[in-house]
Amino acid sequence: MNKNILLSGMGGQGLVLMTDIICEAALKAGYEVKSNDVVGLSQRGGMVWGNVRIGDKVYSPNIREGQGDYLLAMEPLEALRWHHMLKEQGKILLNEKHINPVLVQQEVEDYPSEAIEALNEEYQILSINAAKEAVRIGNEKIANVILIGMLAKALLSDEFKIDEEYWRESIKDFVPEKAIQLNYKAFNLGFSN
Repeated sequence: MNKNILLSGMGGQGLVLMTDIICEAALKAGYEVKSNDVVGLSQRGGMVWGNVRIGDKVYSPNIREGQGDYLLAMEPLEALRWHHMLKEQGKILLNEKHINPVLVQQEVEDYPSEAIEALNEEYQILSINAAKEAVRIGNEKIANVILIGMLAKALLSDEFKIDEEYWRESIKDFVPEKAIQLNYKAFNLGFSN
């Protein structure tokens, strides 16, 4: 059984770190993993995205349209942008915090709230204002780890076993020592959501 995980966000939201932690946890659990990230646009605050494929045998990191199991969206507009990559029963793990695009900031266009809400009709959406919760527990930069905690729980509920200890070890491998405990709190918050 394979799982296809899409990640999307804006530059500076820690997408590469998310990919690294997810891949490392899956490797520690004994799965084969392939991943890729497209991050060049992040230098100007643009969109970034990546794929992680986990399973017994994985041949490519690329996820074909309509084949994603999970979409971790660091912003609602990114969920709208990438939902077409999900299977019919796909799940969206969503950070509710809006980052308005330039045309919305300039009041040329409206934020597409209705289109984002319509995603509820097609997909199971698990959402949290991860940015707000991250600030509440210590630092907005750990919002991405809250979504990783949500993914860890969702994978378990789909009978795809990656033990919590592997997630914690992976977090420890990739975050600075002074931030480990705070990232554990973020993971726990996401996992309990």
